[in-house]
Amino acid sequence: MPAVNPYLHFSGNCEEVFNFYKSVFGGEFLTFMRFKDSPPEYRGPEAEWEWVMHVALPVGEKTVLMGSDTPSHMGQLTVGNNFTVALHPGSEEEARRLFDGLSAGGKVTMPLMQQFWGSWFGMFDDKFGVGWMVNFDPKNPL
Repeated sequence: MPAVNPYLHFSGNCEEVFNFYKSVFGGEFLTFMRFKDSPPEYRGPEAEWEWVMHVALPVGEKTVLMGSDTPSHMGQLTVGNNFTVALHPGSEEEARRLFDGLSAGGKVTMPLMQQFWGSWFGMFDDKFGVGWMVNFDPKNPL
């Protein structure tokens, strides 16, 4: 598997947090997306459209710190449990195997499927309560 990265979740201040991290680690964002730039079903209330849908900041040779805001339509954020493990497998088959295996007995919050940005992506909490994301981008594997 090419990469395992921490994914942090915030409630409206993700941009501030990642600008702070950028000032410490240096570098440039690999990705910076806002909810307003996504299809309507992802946006939620208009007051949250400027919130960060996804940001990625390299913090080492092979580690990328990732994050997003959690809009109100996606549930309540609990500080202290506001992280997931992001897996970036090297193939669609590996993505399916990892998603199916790790989510067994857990709670799928977004089925693994091709998304508007081109990746195969899904989210779940495993049977032990750990949050996971699986993202395979066939055009840009990590």
